[in-house]
Amino acid sequence: MKIFTSEQIQEGDRYTIEHEPVLSIQLMERAAEACVTWISENCKNHRNFAIFCGSGNNGGDGFAIARMLYQKGFDIDVFTDSKAKFSPDAQINFRELKEISGISVREFREARDYRFDSRTVIIDALFGTGLSRPLEGELKDLIEFLNTKNNIKVSIDLPSGLFADSVSPENPAIFKADYTLSFQFWKKTFFHPETGKYAGKVRILDINISEDYVAETETENYVINDKAVKQIFRSRQEFSHKGTYGKVTIIGGSYGKIGAAVLSAKAALKSGAGLTFALAPKCGYEILQTSNPEAMFIEGGTDVIDHIEVDENTVYGVGPGLGTDPKTVKAFLAFLKGYSKPLILDADALNIISRDPQNLKLIPKESIITPHPKEFERLFGATENSFKRVELAKIKAKEHHIFIVLKDHRTQVVTPEGKVFYNITGNSGLAKGGSGDILTGIIASFSAQRYTQEEAAILGVWFHGRAAESASEKYSKESMLPTDVIHEFGNVFTELNNLVIRAL
Repeated sequence: MKIFTSEQIQEGDRYTIEHEPVLSIQLMERAAEACVTWISENCKNHRNFAIFCGSGNNGGDGFAIARMLYQKGFDIDVFTDSKAKFSPDAQINFRELKEISGISVREFREARDYRFDSRTVIIDALFGTGLSRPLEGELKDLIEFLNTKNNIKVSIDLPSGLFADSVSPENPAIFKADYTLSFQFWKKTFFHPETGKYAGKVRILDINISEDYVAETETENYVINDKAVKQIFRSRQEFSHKGTYGKVTIIGGSYGKIGAAVLSAKAALKSGAGLTFALAPKCGYEILQTSNPEAMFIEGGTDVIDHIEVDENTVYGVGPGLGTDPKTVKAFLAFLKGYSKPLILDADALNIISRDPQNLKLIPKESIITPHPKEFERLFGATENSFKRVELAKIKAKEHHIFIVLKDHRTQVVTPEGKVFYNITGNSGLAKGGSGDILTGIIASFSAQRYTQEEAAILGVWFHGRAAESASEKYSKESMLPTDVIHEFGNVFTELNNLVIRAL
């Protein structure tokens, strides 16, 4: 799915109105109907809605939603500035609303005296994607007041005060939604920690924006969703053998950190690699052979890795538990200088590279690196915020011709061509040591199975996140372990195979 800017979204509305054709007021009605369907299905136990409507088209959506919810039997109170200059479509819906005697229309200032009981849902339809400056004055005070309420809060299209494409200035007034009902497209702001926290759970509602417009409009930003991975994933062929699915070698582990290599190797095995090896120090031999008997062991040292045997026919995943002992540093840098095929690099492999900017030139082209924010900062420098970090990642991915997997709540895959793919699977249960080691094994496995590097990274982060969702359903986000995530791989493959079958 493509991610469009606010300007592109507005142009999509205009294109649809012109080419469908459909009147703008009808498109607004369509959006309101989609919202009301979701609200009436998910807020059945709430009888009253306090709907806050601005003067633009977002407010027009709110007026239409109020009318439709009232017609479904809910109690409705609308708050607005009745003296404002409404947009033409908002004016039409406001006029219709005032003709309904059962709906109370109040001024914004009356909100402070309103009784927000436990069955009242607050709906924010103050601003949409067109906001270009921070809120101030009465509306700023109103949003800060509403944020103090413990009621369920729903934003229409975008939480008011939030910018669609960039981070807001320091200490902004932004409506803190529990749910955001967004139209047709994900907004870039939903994926970043500084801004996404205001949106709550995002639900994308289809309002039939022109398919021609979506297909013809270019963007560098995409969502990794079920449809995207369905186009990538290939089911296993019956007439195949272990050589069909490639060979993975995990280079990692050191005294006290063998568990990281265990997790990575197990993830490679469970995500389908035909052959899996673990190149680790001798101190990890019994642990690795006991925990992963299907993986073969290659000794690379005693307590740390001090030499690496090169195999041109394997995909290397390097870094889990590797450590930064001087012997390991020397061995790893010597390996980089003599190896030219793509690698999967994580953890201490990245920490070693970050010690000298010249080391970045040693990373083979087409490699995939998987830094968390601090590792990225050590490699490429600090940035003001996560939006700036993505922009820097695009520059560095192009400069070094590598793929950068920026690990975060919404992990981003950045390609050498400047495309950014935002993943929407996963949860906070992955915020534990070992989760990144698993991802290294998964991506290395998919790369060995002859997916392209872009496909391996995209499918890998989606797969990792989806397994975490499945694990959290069984064990909770708090209690789930990285090993629990690995145990859910089979369920995710079943889901993927069913997606492919349904597509036939």
